Amino acid sequence: MQDRNRFPQTALDSLRAHFRGELLEADHARYDAARVVWNARIDRRPALIARCAGVADVLAAVRFAREHDALVAVRGGGHDVAGNGVCDGGIVIDLSPMKGVRVDPARRTVRAQAGLTWRELDHETQAFGLATTGGQCSATGIAGVTLGGGIGWLMRQHGLTIDNLLSVDLVTADGRLVTASADENAELFWGLRGGGGNFGIVTELELRLHPVEQVMVAMLFHPSERFADALRFYQTFADREPERMSSTLIHIELPAMPQIPARMHGTPGVILAACFNGPSADAEAAFAPLRAFGPPVAELVGPMPYTVLQGMFDAAPAGAYGYGQCIRGQYLSTLEDEGIEAIAAALRAAPSSGCLFEILHLEGAIARVSEDETAFPRRKTPFFSMFQSTWKDPADAERHIRWAQDAWRATQPFASEGVYLNFIDAGEPAGRVQETYGEAKMKRLAALKRAYDPTNFFRLNKNIAP
Repeated sequence: MQDRNRFPQTALDSLRAHFRGELLEADHARYDAARVVWNARIDRRPALIARCAGVADVLAAVRFAREHDALVAVRGGGHDVAGNGVCDGGIVIDLSPMKGVRVDPARRTVRAQAGLTWRELDHETQAFGLATTGGQCSATGIAGVTLGGGIGWLMRQHGLTIDNLLSVDLVTADGRLVTASADENAELFWGLRGGGGNFGIVTELELRLHPVEQVMVAMLFHPSERFADALRFYQTFADREPERMSSTLIHIELPAMPQIPARMHGTPGVILAACFNGPSADAEAAFAPLRAFGPPVAELVGPMPYTVLQGMFDAAPAGAYGYGQCIRGQYLSTLEDEGIEAIAAALRAAPSSGCLFEILHLEGAIARVSEDETAFPRRKTPFFSMFQSTWKDPADAERHIRWAQDAWRATQPFASEGVYLNFIDAGEPAGRVQETYGEAKMKRLAALKRAYDPTNFFRLNKNIAP
């Protein structure tokens, strides 16, 4: 394996002759900026960053990596908590310059290259009053979010991102460009919908779009001491939540918004947040139980452009670049008092206000898709939750990482099996990926891995061994 600081100069010269994008080595002025990923806890130094301008560059970079037995990291948005978009000593195949996008408003579809973020894709589709389910943070890359499943504000009405995926262009480990869809390489298409980046480098996606423009949004703010009651209420509320609505409960540091009393700015609190895509009168009826609970100390309720909602949490430390991050996630069924108290106790033990807990209601359109239709597992589980710790000073890393790990362990007796693939962090217990998929899906995914990547060339991911 290539583990030196540089590749041979003659080899680099040969690659440059067939490469339209940028090749950045450690002495390049833009090298340090290009190797930075969202999670500041990740600090890796690849031998080469290949910033691809198109599919031909991806093919050339894959061939180069194979010829030199180099470790490969594939970067799209760079937002993976485990930092798999960058490596030490190998080559980063960076798709972020690949921003091509074409919306077909008549067919309500979009073809989008894998370097796009959701902010960029939404900007194009919203010009036609259209959108598809995307990540809750608009700075995340469209490819990574999609390949892991794709949860977001539209998921209960229109399904996961993968439920809106129509086709994928993929560069394989042996340097071929293939297309996967329901009609072409159908087994590969099955695996790509939830199997992550295990089978190749996705260069372009075709997605189904839906009419989405101005959405109705409710954000209800409560003090931290109301958390246990709020979680009990939220579970009951979720049972009758309409499918045009997606919601979440977050225990987080409250922002300095004018609607929130100044004394609560920067203190831990509870936010009940919901998005409704439909008529305002229907939204008001759906929001009524949320507004009645408590009552809240402050609220923000009304119409909002979809792009504003998508970017609402981008600037928060939990979503922004430049902070260390640790995540531990889990699926949940309905929690009894003992489980709720375990989560509340973990939050009381948090070392700083940079520690959060979030629970999202799934079901709806997600659960209507057959379990066998895609690789995405556990569609009937009602909730996904996570503990996330965020810090700025590297000296605070150990205590914040330990908190997320301890909080997760303390609440495991009350969790369901598995976890949402996109939130598996580095250092998780062995077998976490296998546990997530279950035995039957793991066998099918491993067979697919053997067919498309028998040497595990693409292994910096939520890895499925061949």
